Amino acid sequence: MTLTQLGAFVLVARLGSVRAAADVLGVSEPAVSRALAALRQHLGDQLVIRNGNGMELTEGGNRLFGIASQMVALGSEAEAAVRMAHGAPQSVRLLVTSTIAEFIATPLVEAFGRRWKGMFETTSGVASAAEMRVLLPNRLADVALGPEIATDPTLGLASEPVLRYRMVVVAAPRLRLHGTPGRWQWLVDPSGTDPDSDTGRLLRAYRVPEARIRVFPNQTAAWAAAADGAGVAPAVATLIAGQLRRGELVETELRAIHGCWYATTLAPDRRSDGARYLRNFLGTPEAMHLMCAPGTGVPPSRFRPPVYVTIWS
Repeated sequence: MTLTQLGAFVLVARLGSVRAAADVLGVSEPAVSRALAALRQHLGDQLVIRNGNGMELTEGGNRLFGIASQMVALGSEAEAAVRMAHGAPQSVRLLVTSTIAEFIATPLVEAFGRRWKGMFETTSGVASAAEMRVLLPNRLADVALGPEIATDPTLGLASEPVLRYRMVVVAAPRLRLHGTPGRWQWLVDPSGTDPDSDTGRLLRAYRVPEARIRVFPNQTAAWAAAADGAGVAPAVATLIAGQLRRGELVETELRAIHGCWYATTLAPDRRSDGARYLRNFLGTPEAMHLMCAPGTGVPPSRFRPPVYVTIWS
C-alpha cells in the first residue's frame, strides 16, 4: 500500500470519478485505475463502486477514507519537513481560476518570490472550485485564489475576501442583440464550465442553455471572438478596460454584477508558513495592483503545477 494508491483513492472518492481524479493529477485515467486496483487487491475490498453516474464508498471505503486523507496530508508535510531540513525553499502551491491564471498568476507569483527571495518555491495551477475543495484539505495545495469555497466545516478551510470587482458583459460595437440573454451566443473561458464560478452563476442566472455557450481555451480568445461579432462575453471590468477604451468591445445593456476573489487556505492554526506568507501577501497594495492591472494573457495550460503529480513519484 503506497501514498500513490491512497492519493488516487482519496481523489476518486472526493471528486466522484476516475476521470476527474486523473484530470486533477495530470495523468491518464488508466493510471488512476491501476493505482486504485492495486489498493483494492491489497486490502481485499472494492472501496468505491459505481452508482449511476458517480461513485459510492463501500463500508470498507468509508472506514479507510478518513485515515487515507490524513496519511496523504502527512506525506505532504513529511516532504516539506525534509526539504526544510536541507535548507531548500518551502514549496507553496497556489490554485487559481483560468481567468486569474491567464492574466494575474504569473506576475503575482513572481512578485511574491521577489519579496521573499529564496524562502519559497511557488507554483500555480488551474482548478475548479470543486477541485480546490478537495486539494486544500488533503494538503495537495496550500492557497486557492478564486471563488468562495463553501464547504463542510469539518474540512477546516477558511475563505477570506481579497478583491471585489465588477463583471460586465461585452460585445462588438456593431453586434445587434435580439431577444432575451438566454437566446444570445455566449463566449466564455474555461471558468464558464464551473458552476461555482462567477461566470457559471451568471450563465445560470440568465438561464443560458448549453447550446448557446461556446467555451474557448482562454479569456483572450473568447474576447477576440466577441470582437469579431460571434456573441457576447463576460469579463472582469479591470481586465477588459483596454479593449473597451480602444472601442474594440462595448458593454451590453446588461447590468454589471459584483464579484469577489477569495483566498482560501486551511484554518489559520493549520496553515503552513508558506500559505500564511502568501495569504498575507495577497492583501498588500502590490498584490492588489497586480490583480487589478491587465496582463498580457498566458494560456492556462502553462500553469499545471507539479503538486498534481508529486504523489505519483
